[in-house]
Amino acid sequence: MTLKKNDHLEFYRQMVLIRRVEERSAELYQQGKIGGFLHLYIGQEAVSTGLISVRRPEDRVITAYRDHGVAINVGIPAKQVLAELLGKETGISKGRGGSMHMADVSKNYWGGHAIVGAHLPIAAGMALGDQYQGNKGVTICMFGDGATNIGFFHEGVNLSKVWNLPVLWVCENNQYGMGTAVERASAVGEIHKKAEGYGIPHSRLDDGMDIMKVREASAAALEQVRSGKGPYFLEIVTYRFQGHSMGDPQRYRQKEEVTQWEKTDPIGIYNRYLVEQEIATKADLEKVEEAVEAEVKEAVEFAETSPDPALDTLFDYMYTDKEQNHG
Repeated sequence: MTLKKNDHLEFYRQMVLIRRVEERSAELYQQGKIGGFLHLYIGQEAVSTGLISVRRPEDRVITAYRDHGVAINVGIPAKQVLAELLGKETGISKGRGGSMHMADVSKNYWGGHAIVGAHLPIAAGMALGDQYQGNKGVTICMFGDGATNIGFFHEGVNLSKVWNLPVLWVCENNQYGMGTAVERASAVGEIHKKAEGYGIPHSRLDDGMDIMKVREASAAALEQVRSGKGPYFLEIVTYRFQGHSMGDPQRYRQKEEVTQWEKTDPIGIYNRYLVEQEIATKADLEKVEEAVEAEVKEAVEFAETSPDPALDTLFDYMYTDKEQNHG
């Protein structure tokens, strides 16, 4: 797809919006307004923005607990994301899911999942359902490098090949699990090579900080799956600038390493690309940033003034009796 200026500005807007929402979320957490765990997506914005930009409406998206960025990319308004983080009735999951369980079936976004790797068999199941019903969508399953050491990973990935399911497995390798580097926990350093054991074609993008490269790699991988050849495994190397979650002392990495990676800020890379390629001017991008600042300010006010869920609705929304069809 040939991109127009407005397409680029929209991708830039999404990346900046993710960054600002996450920064404000960190502040709200420190103020005691967000409870539980909070996993920030700062530094990884190019991955989900690039990947989701090449999906089709019929493609399902499912991810792990670092899900705020993906929620924004699929079109969930910032005010609903922040309201959910604050546990409000106006949140995308009506305050029941919080940080790790944002979902919107109407957008074919099947949510974030708190248990490491547990959503991979779910992804295989959704793809099996689509295959059985003759639907054309691809299930895009995103997960971290740490999940590839979990039994769920091997079960889901194995079955996806046994049944040649239309799944795109996307490993967001931010190089650290919860408190340890990849090489200290995985016998295989290049995660994509784990797909070799299941006969699944695979590739690795070393520059996951560049949205244009992520788009290119993701589009190629999705085309492979759409061709009917079964699952594909794509590893995207990225880096989280913040801790694993709030309160992480980050004793497992040096500050100098983080500083060095921050020089490859995905938003800065895209900003320079747009200006140097004369796709947009600095004034254009500043206008986008100003609009995002205003949107996030309004979203925070919306979230803070929204009502808490009523106690008599405690058991509402646990099940659905309506079949959802995205074929």
